[in-house]
Amino acid sequence: MLRKLDHKNMGKSNLGWLRSIFHFSFAEYFNPTNINFGALRVINDDLIESMEGFDTHPHQDMEIISYVIDGELTHQDSMGNKRTLSRGEVQYMSAGTGVFHSEHNFGNKLLRLLQIWVYPDKKGYEPNYGDYRFPWELRKNKWLSIVSGQQGNAPIKINQDANFYVVELEKGNEITFEVNKDRQAYLVQIEGESQINDINMNAKDGLEIVEENINIKATENSSHILVIEMKKA
Repeated sequence: MLRKLDHKNMGKSNLGWLRSIFHFSFAEYFNPTNINFGALRVINDDLIESMEGFDTHPHQDMEIISYVIDGELTHQDSMGNKRTLSRGEVQYMSAGTGVFHSEHNFGNKLLRLLQIWVYPDKKGYEPNYGDYRFPWELRKNKWLSIVSGQQGNAPIKINQDANFYVVELEKGNEITFEVNKDRQAYLVQIEGESQINDINMNAKDGLEIVEENINIKATENSSHILVIEMKKA
């Protein structure tokens, strides 16, 4: 089963300094039929203006992934971590029993990132932080595993049976992705355009995939895609 979610119909917010597209219910956007997709609770496509950001605030019992698309993201938290990440780099925070953090754009250009929240497999984990700087070429025309569950092989591990992959396909190239029985996946067309099976995907669209393999063909020079694969709800 495939179901496309057109970004034009998603929840949106414009606070001036922050413009967001919400793939699932968040903040002022509430849709009781669109709260989550399995363990996946939040995907926010955020644009943050220079010298703006989220001041210190709390989180608890959530696995939080930030994927930087453009610009620079500076993170600081109550565990003593402070990092600045750029395009294609990934930040992970397991909020567990509770943590405070801030996220800002201290660069001189617009910051775009995906903020992703995943329910943990249980509550009460010790808070944890990590980040990883993946060379961009590792995702050129092939899947790059960036996040996995604790038993997976990705360099970033989360407390849930979920796996994150990214790819940048050059125009005309194709790649497949398998979603096996009792598994599901959520795909984000981050940049560019592609044809997935018989569905045309534009930048910022989403796609729900349940127990079905997909073939992706890039129809733009750069088709940048994220897939989050997990057990079926």
